[in-house]
Amino acid sequence: QVQVAESGGGLVEAGGFVRLSCEFSGLRFRELAMGWFRQVPGKEREEVRCLDYRSRSTTMSYIDSLEGRVTFSRDNIQYVLTLEMSNLKPEDTGKYYCAAARGEYCPGSLDKYADWGHGTQVTVSS
Repeated sequence: QVQVAESGGGLVEAGGFVRLSCEFSGLRFRELAMGWFRQVPGKEREEVRCLDYRSRSTTMSYIDSLEGRVTFSRDNIQYVLTLEMSNLKPEDTGKYYCAAARGEYCPGSLDKYADWGHGTQVTVSS
């Protein structure tokens, strides 16, 4: 049974830092692309970044405000996906999700991600 669990969210002051982790089990982690997503209030869920099975990074929805402030990584031994965000802004507030794609390459659409976590809330206070 596939299990996906995000952690690391919480209340953070503007200008602060957060590290989100996503642990996977029950799937062929090393053979799949993995994505981070967020849903901010009033908007649909969007992809923050995808890492394919070889950790090459792409995104289907370029979020200009995040550039230069985020790093992504995957640990193919521990089956963990990590998102780090620095210099947080109130507009980063939202629920952050991770998901495993159906194949090894980044799929380019949300409906091609198969296994989703329940999300972790990040709230940035001004």
